Amino acid sequence: MKKSLLVIVILFFGIYMFGCAKKESGMEESQVPMSIETISTINAASPAVTPETSVPAPKGQAVQASAGAPAQLEPLPPAGPYKPTGKDIQSALKNAGFYAGEVDGKIGPKTKAAIEAFQKANNLKPDGKVGPKTWV
Repeated sequence: MKKSLLVIVILFFGIYMFGCAKKESGMEESQVPMSIETISTINAASPAVTPETSVPAPKGQAVQASAGAPAQLEPLPPAGPYKPTGKDIQSALKNAGFYAGEVDGKIGPKTKAAIEAFQKANNLKPDGKVGPKTWV
């Protein structure tokens, strides 16, 4: 009984070691150093990156790609609640038909009146402030 158990343990250990050795040799074969010529050939033969085939951007950065131009990395807004800028607010109000002034980013009386009109039209408390309920 003890001999058969020992044989089974040795057999499993041998299979385990053979499998690991095979994986390691496969890794060594695939990690062959490349020359500059090989890399440039690969880069020249690579298809262009399109929005459909693009790779996700690193955390904290967004990719903005256009046809024929390399992708540019732009920082994403900070995590947490989004606070819109004055231009964002005025543009949104203008697009919704509540603001007719110039989009200059300054929150003045015309912009506050437009915010209140938007809030009234959407059954929100008309306080003239753009909070999370107003911005959504």
